Amino acid sequence: MSTPAPDVVPATAYQAEIYLGGLAGNTPSLPTDLTRLEALAGEKLDSGPFGYVAGGAGTGATMRANRAALDEWRIVPRMLREATQRRLASTVLGTELPAPVLLAPIGVQSIVHPDGELAVAGAAASVGLPIVLSTASSYTLEEVASVAPDAPRWYQLYWPTDDEVTLSLLKRARAAGFTTLVVTLDTWTLGYRPLDLDQSYLPFLRGIGTAIPFSDPAFRAALAAAPEDDLMAAVGRWLPMFTGTALRWERLPLLRENWDGPIVLKGVQHPDDARRAVDAGMDGIVVSNHGGRQLDGAVAALDTLPGIVAEVAGRAAVLFDSGVRTGADVFKALALGADAVLLGRPYVYGLALGGQDGVRHVLRCLLTELDITLGLAGYADIAELTPDALVHRRP
Repeated sequence: MSTPAPDVVPATAYQAEIYLGGLAGNTPSLPTDLTRLEALAGEKLDSGPFGYVAGGAGTGATMRANRAALDEWRIVPRMLREATQRRLASTVLGTELPAPVLLAPIGVQSIVHPDGELAVAGAAASVGLPIVLSTASSYTLEEVASVAPDAPRWYQLYWPTDDEVTLSLLKRARAAGFTTLVVTLDTWTLGYRPLDLDQSYLPFLRGIGTAIPFSDPAFRAALAAAPEDDLMAAVGRWLPMFTGTALRWERLPLLRENWDGPIVLKGVQHPDDARRAVDAGMDGIVVSNHGGRQLDGAVAALDTLPGIVAEVAGRAAVLFDSGVRTGADVFKALALGADAVLLGRPYVYGLALGGQDGVRHVLRCLLTELDITLGLAGYADIAELTPDALVHRRP
């Protein structure tokens, strides 16, 4: 897979490229309305993989709440302000970003396309955005890093109960050039996910999404046979190691002592937890409810963002995910105080529909819409955004 040189922001060049292509009878192979991708992916994918990506916890109430919360905030455009040239670039935890967007950690990507995380890493590098690679990747840390060795990349940890395995994973991630550690807190045990349950579909039981632990020397050392020789024994050791045991605050020093870069805790939704994380030496927070995949009936992630920003702004980076589908969504989260936004399901749908090119299309559309939204709202620099750019439509 080839990795084109990163695009230069402003991303609106993609809009001009599309319109000019129409002169030659060319139209985009995928919709530019990213909310249409889910339905198309559902037509292409088998029910198991599609349900795993698209499904949520319980009745889906948290997923719906995420979208409703974003819709309830409306952008207030300002007129007669100079916004001809826009600046989207920012720096978050030492990572320079052409726009404050990262690709959220999503595992087992090979269930939607055989190139999986390799294609996503290539597409992200082509536009200069960082990936956050999941521990549940279909490819190893080293394989994903090799796709674009100079591209920025973060590593998401599903924290094993075995400290030797944890330390080995951290060492490998650092050696492979991953600069920031993102520790997911809200998935210490699997949520109640009816779409997966109805299909009896859990990819890990099939040895999918296990490339990182199964290639790890500390994990392999405790096995009687290599995973390639006894898959079910390896699965039987790994599953209880990363799911089923609650995480605890007192374990955080292990990470701080063994990771010399920034550490971000993902899944924080209460200001007290955010404050405690910063007091424990963490460098950032991802305000997230795992896209509604873990706890049904939970508060929308966006509704918790302002309170967490008020609690830790200036002491830690605050990132946001859950429910993001458009450039306007990114704008709203940034205006409410997020330093950056993680994009999730849309890029996976792009992967399912078009491989690396599909992911690249999704990212370029999102950046284009963000740039246009910024300008039409009357802002020249993403750093200018404050809650004054929005109005809440609920009484």
